Amino acid sequence: MRRVLFLVAAVLAVIGSGSAVRGRDVTYDGRSLIIDGQRKIVFSGSIHYPRSTPEMWPSLIAKAKEGGLDAIETYVFWNVHEPQPGHYDFSGGHDIVRFIKEVQAQGLYACLRIGPFIQSEWSYGGLPFWLHDIPGIVFRSDNEPFKVYMQNFTAKVVSMMQSENLYASQGGPIILSQIENEYGTVQKAYGQEGLAYVQWAAQMAEGLQTGVPWVMCKQNNAPGHVINSCNGMKCGQTFVGPNSPNKPSIWTENWTTHYQVYGEDAPLRSAEDIAFHVTLFIAAKKGSFVNYYMYHGGTNFGRSASAFVTTSYYDQAPLDEYGLTTQPKWGHLKELHAAIKLCSTPLLSGVQVNLYLGPQQQAYIFNAVSGECAAFLINNDSSNAASVPFRNASYDLPPMSISILPDCKNVSFNTAKVSTQYTTRTMGRGEVLDAADVWQEFTEAIPNFDSTSTRSETLLEQMNTTKDSSDYLWYTFRFQHESSDTQAILDVSSLGHALHAFVNGQAVGSVQGSRKNPRFKFETSVSLSIGINNVSLLSVMVGMPDSGAFLENRAAGLRTVMIRDKQDNNDFTNYSWGYQIGLQGETLQIYTEQGSSQVQWKKFSNAGNPLTWYKTQVDAPPGDVPVALNLASMGKGEAWVNGQSIGRYWPSYRTPNGSAQTWYHVPRSFLKPAGNLLVLQEEEGGNPLQVSLDTVSISQVCGHVTASHLAPVSSWIEHNQRYKNPAKVSGRRPKVLLACPSKSKISRISFASYGTPLGNCRNSFAVGTCHSQNSKAVVQEACLGKMKCSIPVSDRQFGGDPCPAKAKSLMVVAECQ
Repeated sequence: MRRVLFLVAAVLAVIGSGSAVRGRDVTYDGRSLIIDGQRKIVFSGSIHYPRSTPEMWPSLIAKAKEGGLDAIETYVFWNVHEPQPGHYDFSGGHDIVRFIKEVQAQGLYACLRIGPFIQSEWSYGGLPFWLHDIPGIVFRSDNEPFKVYMQNFTAKVVSMMQSENLYASQGGPIILSQIENEYGTVQKAYGQEGLAYVQWAAQMAEGLQTGVPWVMCKQNNAPGHVINSCNGMKCGQTFVGPNSPNKPSIWTENWTTHYQVYGEDAPLRSAEDIAFHVTLFIAAKKGSFVNYYMYHGGTNFGRSASAFVTTSYYDQAPLDEYGLTTQPKWGHLKELHAAIKLCSTPLLSGVQVNLYLGPQQQAYIFNAVSGECAAFLINNDSSNAASVPFRNASYDLPPMSISILPDCKNVSFNTAKVSTQYTTRTMGRGEVLDAADVWQEFTEAIPNFDSTSTRSETLLEQMNTTKDSSDYLWYTFRFQHESSDTQAILDVSSLGHALHAFVNGQAVGSVQGSRKNPRFKFETSVSLSIGINNVSLLSVMVGMPDSGAFLENRAAGLRTVMIRDKQDNNDFTNYSWGYQIGLQGETLQIYTEQGSSQVQWKKFSNAGNPLTWYKTQVDAPPGDVPVALNLASMGKGEAWVNGQSIGRYWPSYRTPNGSAQTWYHVPRSFLKPAGNLLVLQEEEGGNPLQVSLDTVSISQVCGHVTASHLAPVSSWIEHNQRYKNPAKVSGRRPKVLLACPSKSKISRISFASYGTPLGNCRNSFAVGTCHSQNSKAVVQEACLGKMKCSIPVSDRQFGGDPCPAKAKSLMVVAECQ
């Protein structure tokens, strides 16, 4: 029945488009997606088009394909595309059709997660803020106003894709779509209206006749034919499974690391851990679709990041923020994908058998009718290695690892044994803008009550006042002070996120919250004047909220403000309030060439002044390597290059271990060869004289492989095609494989040791007690002047055994130039 429904939808889609292009038949059963009648194991990666640039898309997609991916996934960002009701923007970096066509041009599938609520650590979860002002609206509920706008946008996106023949049913690359996003985490709060909304959303989506399946992630009760899918790091353990035996196991978000927030340390996720849980999901849950979130994180340009999320997004993904490969993560997963694909036939058509091999060891075996067999040997012990018996042979399993046996005999891959190289990313110091005469400054005027035009007798909620047009809202009031005692206490409570306080135009203090606790109290002693006193409080949001039930009811900004007389403790709380939305420089857009002429800039005077704009001109570094702006000397604010915002910066907000984002990606497409306008809007008082425009490159590669490591999977495939028992083929040996990025070559071997080298590629290294004196010469001959090289780990390669009876390894560190 499922197959018939999709076939009808596919026919309707092709007829409706008027195209003669042959469509793909995309269906599913309890084992996998079925594309043109063939079951598929699909590896997918998230690349979000607004977090990069059109100029970057081809390279990012090509590297994803080279890494063994079959598909590219992206959300659709509603607030990017419909900034005002009925006014759409699909141009430039927002051209999702161009992005999907690039995926298609490179021969990959696409997965379109429309949402249109997406979260994604994106401002307001992707919802346009104007929805907040629709009378009677309740987001993500069985609420007619919300459903009307949600359906309008969803249908708009689907129609665009159909008009360009981009669904697989029309011959395009899109094989899967998503409606809603992780609704199961909030559904309970909405009661029966939540359940009704889920039913409606599923029916609405399927009624759009895309001809491909729909999914709902983290939605165990996904209705009808919509597939429920898993998000998280350990779906091989946590996924409850499809809610129907006729639906496949799908993992829509395998988090490749933790996203970074200001002031918090983000634990990194290793390549070994990702590989373990992907393999476990496929073996234990019969998983057939895995999407890496993110495969390339990119940059939260402008004010697109949600509350307290840094501008750099998922920088430790397989492709880093700049599009460079993060090794060994990228390479280790590439090997994993190849190993899993060797098992495709038994995985997709075989019978699964679970066999216990020890207290914390087990095997999943898949036997196909054709006689093909694949086995996955698992050691769940995180501390100890294990030797397990399987089919009259013994297999050594490192702690917390899985060995993949595509023929139930020979190991092609182990999740804990990393043979891929490690890379070192270097920031090359560029032009330092340390001359005072190249900078100009403009200082924001501190508004007082008389200079404001918006008035209220109460404290206004910030988001409802600014309408997400600015991070900033000035709260001002004035009062008469007659006492001879000029000392008082200013007491403020806020829902977040930061505050800068001024009394009679003078700064009296600042405070900030955190993502975990955005609320804060601010209390400080102030000196008053006899007569009229003006208090100006700049409330700052560091991004909109992005998640949670009843998002439309979330609040920010000041809640209470008091002036307390120190002597008699009298409280003054009843004020008339004046408001100014945003900063003057924002309103005049002085970060653009045209707007810059609207104010009188002065020569740079001195660093450390709050609420100051700085501008200069800078030349692009030569070459085509990525570029980053070093803002380590600045405090907090936003940066623009040639009128385009590269995002918020906040290097002064350190994590507990003392780190902060200091480099900010400037895409090459934002730059001219010379004379680029750089504008910094500084809140706290940083020093622009230490700012520099740096280059980003992979400067060093390191490989460390032992004799017990496995040969590359590519050699397993090659020899399996030629020999019945590839394990006995002498040419299949572990190797150190080194490769410099495109347009660079190995210029120097800084370390090489065959024997028992100490340390590893992550930390320090040194020659051990056993070392072949030929090590460096052999490696130099194999690698110098080449973009990539291969050195087998064998005694013969190095002219003999430097220490008989000892387990040996080869470690090589090479410089790229």
